[in-house]
Amino acid sequence: MINKERLLNTFLDYIRIDSESTHEAAMAQRLMEDLRPLGCLIETDHSQSETGSDTGNLYVTLPGDPNADPILLCAHMDTVVPGVGVEPIIEDGIIRSKGDTVLGGDDKSGIAAIVEALRTIVEQQLPHPTVQAVFTVCEEIGLRGSINLDYSMLKAKRAAVLDSSGDAGKIIIAAPGQYKLNAQVVGRRAHAGVAPEQGISAIQVLSEAIANMKLLRIDEETTANIGTIRSEYATNIVPERAEIIAEARSRSDEKLEQQAQHMMQCLQDACQAHGATLEGGLSKAYSAYSFSEDAPLVQHVISACHKAGIPPVLGASGGGSDANNMNCNGVEAVVLGTGMAKVHTTNEELSIANLENTAALTLALATLF
Repeated sequence: MINKERLLNTFLDYIRIDSESTHEAAMAQRLMEDLRPLGCLIETDHSQSETGSDTGNLYVTLPGDPNADPILLCAHMDTVVPGVGVEPIIEDGIIRSKGDTVLGGDDKSGIAAIVEALRTIVEQQLPHPTVQAVFTVCEEIGLRGSINLDYSMLKAKRAAVLDSSGDAGKIIIAAPGQYKLNAQVVGRRAHAGVAPEQGISAIQVLSEAIANMKLLRIDEETTANIGTIRSEYATNIVPERAEIIAEARSRSDEKLEQQAQHMMQCLQDACQAHGATLEGGLSKAYSAYSFSEDAPLVQHVISACHKAGIPPVLGASGGGSDANNMNCNGVEAVVLGTGMAKVHTTNEELSIANLENTAALTLALATLF
């Protein structure tokens, strides 16, 4: 059995540690201090130059039965902005911030659950396979930590990533891949009052391209969105440059390619029609993953849910996570709900019941042969 009081206090301690993306060093240090006394082997990588963080990813190993397949648990150390100076408030079993920051349950609920599971295993001397835990950096700004993991350090080839909204017991068996689109339309500057016909308005070209794009909900597994349009000139200048930053997502790799290429084609067609040029383009952020209900990993998690007395609920997600990169690097991974709600807002909240259930499920996963 987990220690519920200790779990809550650990979670409250963790969310008070400032760890906005690229500033995870204090959180990593605290985890090392908490886990070393358990006899865990702890290592970090040297991914800082790639991620921009002030620390590397953290790798933790609790040795176990050498004849059993190891299991990997994962959560990310960073939080979104505003995440500095979190002051938690508990009302009617719900944990919130005081309202001027995020809570940080995304993803310190996952971290606290993993730490409590490891503590319980050691204290109660529970039989277990080798348990590895990875605490990643910079997940919230493009999955940078898991992109730059040293996968040779991971002996486990099956993983549970504790990083989803929804109650404990939610199992994300499918998640989308994503393309990023970052491009600039380059036209020709001219005086807008004296000789506008000599110019090529990059804003006009970009507007035409966007008007022809299929955006937002494309189908049940595909979305596309424009996040930024940038071009700032005086009104007496025909603008020569306009930037667009956008994305496309789909749980189907084929549909993802089609949507991404469609958006690029709209830009290229508009540029060609007006004599403008296009700089930049598409970059693959991560690939989709999908498991069937009868996949061994999914069945293993379902069994752990039953062991913990938590109803399993299978679902698909519209967001990416560290699991996407793991599945592309030889580690089968699904994402689990931790009860986090209203994430990435100052209204973020987490129920104590979900925190406890997440830790109980994590313990079940880490002790299930």
